[in-house]
This record gives sequence, structure tokens and C-alpha cells, in this order.
Amino acid sequence: MKLKLLFTVLCLIAGGLWTSQAQMQTKIGAALAYGTEIENIGLGATAEFHIAERISLSPNFIYYFPKEEGPIKVNWWEINADGHYYFLADDGIQVFGLAGVNYSQVKVKSDIDFGPFGGGDFEASDGRVGLNIGAGINFDLGSSLVPFAKLKHVIIDEGQAVIAAGVKFKI
Repeated sequence: MKLKLLFTVLCLIAGGLWTSQAQMQTKIGAALAYGTEIENIGLGATAEFHIAERISLSPNFIYYFPKEEGPIKVNWWEINADGHYYFLADDGIQVFGLAGVNYSQVKVKSDIDFGPFGGGDFEASDGRVGLNIGAGINFDLGSSLVPFAKLKHVIIDEGQAVIAAGVKFKI
């Protein structure tokens, strides 16, 4: 149910973007991220749609590499719908604050063998909705490539800080 609600919200946001002004800058890109709760690296995809001079919407997705801790395997991914407000929007450097909604999905799988006492497979997954808050910076080099970095805190259960860096392409 939560995933359906999040998907509906993202579709409404995306639908509204098609009706925004044509001169607004749109960017898509990729990032490398690190999550402090999973303590692992992930790959991400991001987009940014400006809806006003200093405001943009930025949906993004991060898939963290599977992690093994003994017989336990952890898979984690998250999808985010963030809003950016640009405090500094010079031609070269753009500094923004961000706030948004996060949906994180975690799957844990284990195959523990207790020898003659048996054992077996164990699998569980859980999805949670949380809030994002953070800041970032774009380095507009005057070309179609825009390197960026951001740091956010996901307010969910114990929380997770995520640092990401990558490049966006102007389209």
C-alpha cells in the first residue's frame, strides 16, 4: 500500500513537470553513494526538474551493493522524491538545501547450517517511509556536465546519513 502511494505521488509530480515552462533546466545523471546504516556503497540514478528559478524537484534512486555478514546477506535500495531550494545560484557554484520523502526497502536472507541439529533458510524484508533533510552543491562548469555532491539524513527508524557524488547531464 505504501509503495502504491509513493508511486502515485511520483507520477503526479512527473506529470506536473511536463506542464512546466520549457526554458527551465532539466538534468539527469548518476551517482556513487555511501549509507551509514548499511555501511556500504551504492549506485544511484537522479534527475532534476526546475519548476522555478530557485526551486527544483529531484527524484532519485540508490541501490546499495549486496552485503554479506557471515551467513547473512543484506540487500537495500531506496527511492526518494526531494525538493531543492537554491540558496546560492551563481553560474559556477550552486548550493542547495533539500527536503523530501524516502522509501527504503531492506531484504535479509540467511542460510544457517547447525550441522546435525538442522538449520535452514530464513528470509525477511521490510519497507519503510521516511523523510530526507540535507544539503548539496552543483559545480556548473559551463558545459553539459554538472558534477555534484550532497549529504542528507534519512529520518527513518535509527536513521541513515547518505553522502553521494556524481554527475548530471543537462538535457
